[in-house]
Amino acid sequence: MHNVVGMAVKIGYFLSLLFAGLAMAPAFAHLFELLNKIDLPRDQYFTVQQIYRGWALLGIVVIGALLSTLILTVMLRHRRWPFILSLVAFLCIAGTQLIFWTYTQPANLATDNWMRIPENWETLRRQWEYSHATSAVLNFVAFVALLLSLLVEDSS
Repeated sequence: MHNVVGMAVKIGYFLSLLFAGLAMAPAFAHLFELLNKIDLPRDQYFTVQQIYRGWALLGIVVIGALLSTLILTVMLRHRRWPFILSLVAFLCIAGTQLIFWTYTQPANLATDNWMRIPENWETLRRQWEYSHATSAVLNFVAFVALLLSLLVEDSS
């Protein structure tokens, strides 16, 4: 029985790290492009924004990260430090969703996914760009917390 539980935890770590890493990739793409895009003139900015068409499918990766990290956290509930670090990772990933639905998606809706130019487009651009940058940081913290959880789990 102990072997089965140990294998389940290893699979939990694998899936959590896989999905957290995959979720971090587009988040970092947004972060690294910010300085090159934030001051673009209106027409250039709206043109560049079209490169994100189809990125909504990456929501599958985020759901995978949320669910696998939640399941891992539950599996680790009796192991103090691995649990705490896994919980931090889960809360960070959940935080990215709070930011997305509070700041990013409203900007997407107000601009019809950057196809329509409202009067407050510059405010929406800052909201969209900085919400993605904040999510990138949270994704990074989640990934590091999962790695630390694994290291602490492995050493016990």
